Amino acid sequence: MSGAPSSGAPPVADAVNQADQADQADTAVYLYGVARGLDPSELRGASGVAGAPVRGVVAGGLTALVSTVRLAEYGEAALRANLEDLAWLEATARAHHDIVDRAAHAAPTAPVRIATIYQDDARVAEVLGAQAERFRSVLDRLTGRTEWGVKAWADPSALDAPDTHSGGGLAPSAEPPTGPPASARSGSGSGSEASRLGAEPSAGAGTAYLLRRQRERRRREDAGRRAAEHAGTVHEDLAGLAVAARRHAPQDPRLSGRSGTQVLNAAYLLDDERVDDFLAAARSAGERLAGVEVEVTGPWPPYSFIGEDT
Repeated sequence: MSGAPSSGAPPVADAVNQADQADQADTAVYLYGVARGLDPSELRGASGVAGAPVRGVVAGGLTALVSTVRLAEYGEAALRANLEDLAWLEATARAHHDIVDRAAHAAPTAPVRIATIYQDDARVAEVLGAQAERFRSVLDRLTGRTEWGVKAWADPSALDAPDTHSGGGLAPSAEPPTGPPASARSGSGSGSEASRLGAEPSAGAGTAYLLRRQRERRRREDAGRRAAEHAGTVHEDLAGLAVAARRHAPQDPRLSGRSGTQVLNAAYLLDDERVDDFLAAARSAGERLAGVEVEVTGPWPPYSFIGEDT
């Protein structure tokens, strides 16, 4: 008899194809951003999220920066859990930023939000083609511009310090004496009688304590409001030097690692030639605000200014 015996196993080529299909079913494509005029060699050797290699998907004259990722980590259910994990979120955000930053140094690049996932390269190319005009419009707006961040924290000790510059809080005369009422001190009235009979002393000391705590809380609240108002003025001044500006919600202290009250968390889109003026204005603002620390970061790819309304 001629020919190899039949074992019932599929041919090698079919087995490889089946393995590839199974592997693809377990993976998706992670999108970092979209660039225009990017030389693909700029991505050579780059590692993205989860250490995955980065490649370009080209369509409509644009290049999407992508990696293949496992659905076990980046599928819908997994992402819901992972986005609550600060360590995972920090590592993913750092890898995402590193790729966008690398591309942005080589060509105009519009970043997308962290954990933007597509089914495969074909779907990414389809999106590039369908939204090419929007991507080009965004890239036109971002070319020659970078994002800068400004954060300001009010020092907790400054918020607790007495306010010597305003009339906030209760007047000194509003705090009652800490001893018994005048009737008890004069030896007349029910207070004096209660003292002779060994009754509990007056509640004046407790009332004074509560009022003092109330006054301290009010002073902190007033100081916090003043710091926020000053920060708002700083934001308006800095926004005047920017093409666009956005205030964000205060950053989670677990991410910032700061103990103070964050009174400003803002992003500014700057023309490259206005950066020096902006930094000088930010430094001046930091020197003017007693008890408030101002931090400037950047330049960044313009994450805050990729929406259609910016």
